[in-house]
Amino acid sequence: MTHTDLYAVLGNPVAHSKSPRIHALFAAQCGHDLRYEARLVALDGFADALIPFRAEGGQGCNVTVPFKFEAARLAERRSPRAEQAEAANTLGWDDAGRLWADNTDGIGLVRDLARILMRPEKGLLATQRVLLLGAGGAASGVLGALIETGAQAITVWNRSPDKASRLVARHASLARTYGVALEAATVPPVGFDVVINATASSLGGTPLPLPSGVLRSGALAYDLMYQRVPTAFVAQAREALAQAHDGLGMLVEQAAESYWLWRGVRPDTRPVLAALQAELGVRDD
Repeated sequence: MTHTDLYAVLGNPVAHSKSPRIHALFAAQCGHDLRYEARLVALDGFADALIPFRAEGGQGCNVTVPFKFEAARLAERRSPRAEQAEAANTLGWDDAGRLWADNTDGIGLVRDLARILMRPEKGLLATQRVLLLGAGGAASGVLGALIETGAQAITVWNRSPDKASRLVARHASLARTYGVALEAATVPPVGFDVVINATASSLGGTPLPLPSGVLRSGALAYDLMYQRVPTAFVAQAREALAQAHDGLGMLVEQAAESYWLWRGVRPDTRPVLAALQAELGVRDD
């Protein structure tokens, strides 16, 4: 009798997630027998939700809003990426039953940006000035990887300036190592080459209150969120004639990294992204 391994994504909200479809495509590609579910978790019930999931045979799970910080805190072992971010989007259990945490968001973003820009990952954003909008779990997960691209400068803006300042302070040493000018801003500044939306604004379909010039013609605008129709941020960016992309490609890339952590196999992401784009009827500007 064959054994079907169980995986899931845990979040709130989570019904919109394409992760089950992505991992089903990965499993078919790799010839693996697994089931991957989307599980809605009560806002105060993340730790409790892990217990029945593990008891049902859960091998690992992805974590989405708003539980990424809690996921990292609960783990008995954290990867350097999860330690740096203080947030985790990938959990699993080792042979001794200890919960481990990693964060694949940053590498997922960088790999998708490399696809879009048609450049190698090493030195991907060299000479580029990057504006990161947000300072929550998503922003925490990607900032370290953005620094490692060797960007000329990265500015973090958040509606709560203290959160942006703390995020920058936590990454200051890494930024010095890579020679990246890193700072927090109290208002969204203008004149950036790459603008990344790591806020949850697109979940509610709400445009961000950005000053004129933040999104501009010639800039690359990237929303970590995704949906069938353009997100509010992507629509804003296109109206400003920026090159706009949503986070579907990042979702596929971070999922592939999680799959590799769990199963030791890295799937080919290109046909999976193409299949999702066809199923959703979305375009990739």
